[in-house]
Amino acid sequence: MSEAPGVTVVGIGADGWDGLSGAAREAFRAAEVVMGGVRQLGLLPADLAAERVPWPSPMMPALPGLFAAHRNRRVAVAASGDPMLYGVGSALVRLLGPVRVLPHPSSVSLACARLGWPVEDTEVVSAVGRPLAVLGAVLAEGRRVLVLSAGAATPGEVAALLRERGFGGSELTLLERLGAPDERVGPLHDAPDPLNIVAVRCRGAGTSAVPGLPDDAYEHDGQLTKREVRAITLARLGPVPGELLWDVGAGAGSIAVEWARAHRSCRAVAIERDADRAERIGVNAASLGVPGVRVVTGAAPGALAGLDAPDAVFVGGGVTAPGVLDACWAALRPGGRLVVNAVTLESEQVVAEARGRLGGELTRIAISRAAPVGGFTGWRPMMPVTQWTVTRAVAR
Repeated sequence: MSEAPGVTVVGIGADGWDGLSGAAREAFRAAEVVMGGVRQLGLLPADLAAERVPWPSPMMPALPGLFAAHRNRRVAVAASGDPMLYGVGSALVRLLGPVRVLPHPSSVSLACARLGWPVEDTEVVSAVGRPLAVLGAVLAEGRRVLVLSAGAATPGEVAALLRERGFGGSELTLLERLGAPDERVGPLHDAPDPLNIVAVRCRGAGTSAVPGLPDDAYEHDGQLTKREVRAITLARLGPVPGELLWDVGAGAGSIAVEWARAHRSCRAVAIERDADRAERIGVNAASLGVPGVRVVTGAAPGALAGLDAPDAVFVGGGVTAPGVLDACWAALRPGGRLVVNAVTLESEQVVAEARGRLGGELTRIAISRAAPVGGFTGWRPMMPVTQWTVTRAVAR
């Protein structure tokens, strides 16, 4: 696969021109146009002949037109550190196809070098253009985390989130202007440089990544798939990295949330007709570290129109509504899984009819929990759940 002609993406650190390799310097000297952020462009020498084009704001929508306007010129892009690590490089590859990339040591590598942390054992979370709530998904006792800050306010926001999530005793280190002559590594303070990373050595009780979180991990009004049934349901749905789930009739959104928690590349759309519940799904997703769960407020099947085709669908509510199962089945990708939980006679009837047409497996799930009975303890049964699971055949 050939590279986009005339485009070179060059990583540059806080040490500026002096820290660049010979090949990186030559890419800038040979360019007719240099694009980049104001900070990166300011690190280049004044006698560089190329025209300097700072990124417009907002940047992403403007990129196609910007590169089209300079398509016949040699372009160098000044990027921060390693352009392919939470950088502009990946966006340009999506836009232009393969481009020539000359990386600089990333801020992650520099931070790990200063701290003595193995890179492969360190979790990295970016707050640049992303909600900081994603940090909540990686918190666990003893874990090492680097937070790539969006600016001077991020360190304080990190400390506040850690306190809120029960990790207020974590060890925090602020790393500012890494690679520059005036870099600083030390405790948090009141006036951090905007170019910073927050290192977190976690101290606190984390949340399991295994499906079946405690019911009280969620805000809900009773419309919640209970933890035992939830664990079984997620096992049947079988999240795979990169896949998309529809959680139809999502209630508190627990299935969508735990699907998204299975891997950072797993995506989920929660469809819920009740506006209050839909708002609550967003709260639950953020508090459990997966704020990227998309919430669609509306009733299926109408609310499903226009959504990306799913790799798995869970129907936890509204299965008796006309057209819901047919719409979910029609949208499902080949090899995708459909799981329906039925708790009423009417929903069981719909499931039984659908199984007669499409096949699949039926499972009856009966859970009892111990509860006080006077001065003793007895078993209190939950409503039984009839679960239908079917996989769409792959065309051969």
